[in-house]
Amino acid sequence: MGENLPKKVRDALRAVHFYFVQDLTMDTIAREMHTSRSTVSRLLSYARETGLVEITIHSPLDTSSHVQQQIQDRYGITAHIIPLTDQTSDVDRLERVCMSAARLLNDFIDSGMTVGIAWGSTLTAVSRHLVPHRLHDVVFVQMNGAGNDHTTGIVYASEILRRFADAFGGVSQQFPVPAFFDEAATKSAMWKEHSTQRILNIQRRMDVAVFGIGSPAAVVPGHVYVGGYLTRADHASLSAEGAVGDVATIFYREDGTYRDIPINARATGPDFAMLRRVPRRIGIVAGLSRLSSLHGALAAGLITDLVIDEGTAHALIRGA
Repeated sequence: MGENLPKKVRDALRAVHFYFVQDLTMDTIAREMHTSRSTVSRLLSYARETGLVEITIHSPLDTSSHVQQQIQDRYGITAHIIPLTDQTSDVDRLERVCMSAARLLNDFIDSGMTVGIAWGSTLTAVSRHLVPHRLHDVVFVQMNGAGNDHTTGIVYASEILRRFADAFGGVSQQFPVPAFFDEAATKSAMWKEHSTQRILNIQRRMDVAVFGIGSPAAVVPGHVYVGGYLTRADHASLSAEGAVGDVATIFYREDGTYRDIPINARATGPDFAMLRRVPRRIGIVAGLSRLSSLHGALAAGLITDLVIDEGTAHALIRGA
């Protein structure tokens, strides 16, 4: 069984075959492999985490599929609903939705693609759970700047991009500009620079965009809201404008309008008109506290594929 493979990989493959194909118990596998039950459990976990084995569930229950169909009918998008109990905390809810999203990305990203990545709490969590899926000629481009008064944001954003590039065998393209310029005129001038135009042109070629749904009301706050990116005046302005959330640091109202929100003239995320031209746009959301923000993102037409926890999906359909 692949003598040139590392021993851990060979052992994991053997354990997977015993467990999933031959239907042996972990105790029996431990005896077969002359090891402990806990070692077998770790080998099976390793196989799942590294992509040696993928698990597909064909459920006879139609609850999720019914909600998925309702979301598709109402919004014209594909929903990927992650089952969780109502007792799951918001922190665990976000982490488990992001873990599921990380595994779903293997179905969305292919060789030769350009993939936009928006930094934030959600994408940080997704990046930690990526399963290696070696492709070729994949480019991961940062969708919005990450600098502020306290940091360039390069280390933070580049770590997220690095994890994606490492998992898929791709290259990363950073966007070394602030999240928000002090003046709209500064942004306008910077957007004319050749070095900035190079990244903007890569963004225009995106085949896939991956982003979280930011919300100032989220129980688990997004990085843009607590990371020193917004001043008190910014928060007050966003509240006065009725902003309910952001995608890649472009803010919008619940009805999807965004162009006349002042801070967007200084923001470095992609204009929604450009973002809507990306063929596949994967939005990831967890928790009822982000529901208003999700309504706004859907009204703005930003999402083609929605990864969402079960409770929030039901609330979305109820119109809560």
